[in-house]
Amino acid sequence: LALGGRGGRGNSRFKTSTNQAPRYAQSGLPGEEKTVSLELKLIADAGTVGFPNVGKSTLIASVSAARPKIADYPFTTLKPNLGVVRLGDYQTFVIADIPGLIEGAHLGAGLGTKFLRHIERTSILIHIIDISRDSFTGAWDDFETINNEHESFSPAVRAKPQIVAINKIDLTITRERLQEQVNIFEEKGLRVFPFSAVTGEGVGELMQEVGKRLDDYSAPQAQD
Repeated sequence: LALGGRGGRGNSRFKTSTNQAPRYAQSGLPGEEKTVSLELKLIADAGTVGFPNVGKSTLIASVSAARPKIADYPFTTLKPNLGVVRLGDYQTFVIADIPGLIEGAHLGAGLGTKFLRHIERTSILIHIIDISRDSFTGAWDDFETINNEHESFSPAVRAKPQIVAINKIDLTITRERLQEQVNIFEEKGLRVFPFSAVTGEGVGELMQEVGKRLDDYSAPQAQD
């Protein structure tokens, strides 16, 4: 990136028969100086995506040793967190907690595109949806809003395999709305994994699906 300098000649190079310990030396040449801007992109097998406060950090904390900050206000997660999930004795994978997005993120709204670049290096996405909030209009609308932000940022991100998961099924209002929302996705050929990151209900099945999809994803790569 920047070439190093060249060393000079030390005092021993100037030693003579009459001056065995010269007190001078020759300076070398300085190295190059450059100012560079580096962009960090985390590498993870799976990344969680969705609106703020859908339970991404709570899920990471429940399935790994990672302890991201969790609070009841938007944009609690200000940096990606990584956790290692273990399935049985032989399979492990790295899951990334990506800070939440809002509509217009690709234009700078919310946290903007600051963390979208981390999604680029994940193999699959876990798209988490919260249908319990007061402003809820429809799980499919939420799903498409986030995917439109992905598309606007990079079509390659939008094309990544996704697992759809509806969180907070421990809440009564989620239970009441759940089947109707699941039916909408199933009509479009997408399976939904309902779960509660708080109680653990459905989390095991969701992680098993992530592990299976990662195996399916890596098999063609190995053949190539």
